[in-house]
Amino acid sequence: MKKLFHYFLPYMVGYKKEFLFAILGMIAVAVGTAGTAHMLKPILDDLFISKDKGMLNYIPVMIIGIFALKSIGKFVQTYFTAYIGDDIVRKLRDKLALHLMHQDIAYLNKMRSGELLSRITNDLNRVQNVVSTLIPAIMIKIMLIFTLTGYVIYQSPKLAFYFLVIMPLALFPLQILAKKMKRYSKRSQESTSTLTSRLTEIFNNIEVIKSNSSQEFEYERFSKENYTFFKLSIKQIMINALTGPTLEIFGSIAMALAIYIGALEVIDDHITVGTFFAFITALFMLYDPIKVLASIHNKMQDALAATERLQELFDATPKIVSGPEILTHVKNISFKDVGLMYDDETALKHLELTAEKGKVYALVGDSGAGKSSFIHLLVRFYDPSSGVIEINGKDMKSYTLKSLHHKIAFVTQRIFIFQDTVSANVAYGKPIDKNKVINALKQAHAWEFVEKLDNCIDTVLDEFGTNLSGGQRQRIALARALYKEPEILILDEATSALDNRSEKAIQIALDNVKDKMITFVVAHRLSTIEHADTILLMENGEIIDRGSYKYLYENSASFQALANKTKEK
Repeated sequence: MKKLFHYFLPYMVGYKKEFLFAILGMIAVAVGTAGTAHMLKPILDDLFISKDKGMLNYIPVMIIGIFALKSIGKFVQTYFTAYIGDDIVRKLRDKLALHLMHQDIAYLNKMRSGELLSRITNDLNRVQNVVSTLIPAIMIKIMLIFTLTGYVIYQSPKLAFYFLVIMPLALFPLQILAKKMKRYSKRSQESTSTLTSRLTEIFNNIEVIKSNSSQEFEYERFSKENYTFFKLSIKQIMINALTGPTLEIFGSIAMALAIYIGALEVIDDHITVGTFFAFITALFMLYDPIKVLASIHNKMQDALAATERLQELFDATPKIVSGPEILTHVKNISFKDVGLMYDDETALKHLELTAEKGKVYALVGDSGAGKSSFIHLLVRFYDPSSGVIEINGKDMKSYTLKSLHHKIAFVTQRIFIFQDTVSANVAYGKPIDKNKVINALKQAHAWEFVEKLDNCIDTVLDEFGTNLSGGQRQRIALARALYKEPEILILDEATSALDNRSEKAIQIALDNVKDKMITFVVAHRLSTIEHADTILLMENGEIIDRGSYKYLYENSASFQALANKTKEK
C-alpha cells in the first residue's frame, strides 16, 4: 500500500484546493458519524430514563443537524476525490499513449497489440479504481477509525481495551491473504493481456479464419486461455471471500467481550445505559471501516500488480532519438558501408549509395533480399548497426525526428486509413486546405471516385477504409503522400492494387513532381520501374548490381532471371 501512495503522490500534489475540500468533507463525515453514536446517550438517558421534556426540543434539531453535516460532507468528499482520481488517470492515460507512440518500431513489434491495448485499458482501469475510489476510501475510513476510536476510549477506556487489543490480531491472516492476492492478480492481468491479444488477432484476421473455416480451431485456442483466466479469477474471488469471514470471527470475539463486560458495568452502576449503548453503537460503526479497510487492502494488491505492469511500459526508453538540428531541405542521401542487424540476424550489409534530388531509385529483388529493411533505415524506424547514412553530408542522426519525418512521405504495402473524413485522411497531421486536398486527390487519380461520394471530401471513411476498395484506399494513401509535398518519397508497392490505366496516370503525375524530391520505389512488378533512373538489385541484404533497366537487363543474369520470373507471374 505504501508503494502505491509513493507512486501516485507526485500526481496528487497539484490538487491542493481539491484535497482541502475533500478533507473538509471527510472531517464532516467522521464528526457526523461519531455524533450519530453520541446522540444515543441523551436520547436514552435524558429522554427515556430521566424523561426530560426540555431535551425534546433540542434532540430533533441535533439529529437533523448531524445528518445534514454528514450528508453534505459525504457529497463534497465524494465529488472532489472522484475529480482528483479521474483527472490523474486521464493524465496517466495521455502520458502512456504518448510514451508508447514514441517507442521504437522494434519494441512495438515485439509487444503484441492486444497486450498493449489490455495494459492501456484493463490495467489502467484497475489503477483508476485506486486513485478514484480506494485511496479516498482509505482516507475516509482511517479518519473514521481515529474519530470513533477516540470516542469509544473517551466513553469507556476499559471496554475499549478488549476490542482494540483483539482486532489487530486479525491482521496476521489478512496479510497472508493479501500476499496471495497480489500474486494471483499479476497472473490474472497477464492472462487478460493474452486473452485480449487473442481476440485482437482473431478479429484482425477474420477473413483468413472464415476462408479456411478454422473457427473451431481458433475457438479451442481461445477457450483454453479463457479457462486459465477463469481459474485465476476464481482464486482471487476465493481470497476476497475469505477476508470478510476472517475479520468477522475476530470481530465477533471482541464484540462479545465488550458487550459482556459492558453489561456488567451497567448492572454495577459504573456507567449509564445511554453511555453503554452509545459505546456499543460507536463500536459497531468502528467495525465497518476496519472491515472495509481489510477488503481494500486486498484490492490494493490487484492495483499494485497493475501499477507495476504499467511502470514496465513507462520504463521502456527508445533507442531511436532525435538529434539537435532541424532538417530544412534535402539535397542528397548517402549510404556509407551501411549494415543492419535484427538481434543476431544480418538484414543488410555494406550498402553504398548516393541518391540525388530529382532522381528515382527502384529497389528490386526476391522476398527477404533486404528491400524493406533499406526503407526502414530511411525513415529511421531503425538505425544502422554499422556505417552511416548522411543527408546533405551530415549524419541522419543529427537531425530531429520531427523535421526528418516532415520531409518524408511513406506509402507502404499496408494502407492505413483512419476513421475520419477523406480530407482529414489526405491532410493527415496537417491543416486541411480543401483546394490542396482536391489537387492531391486528382494527382493520385482518386478524385474520380471521391467526387461521387455522398459528401465528397467530407465523407467519413470507415475504420481501415472498409467502405473503399483496395485500389481506392491505395489512391487515398498516395494523395496523402502528395499533399505533404515531401522531399523524400518512398513508395513500397504503392500501386499494386491499381489497374493499368490508373497506374500509368499516377506515374505521369509522379513524373511531373519528381524533380522536387528523391524518390525510392520498392517494386515486384518490374514493368512499373522501367523508367527509374537507377535500379538497385538486392540479394541477401546487399546491392549486387545497379543501373538502368536496359543496362541491367542486358548485363545482369540475376536481373534477367528476376525479370523473366515476374513476367511469368
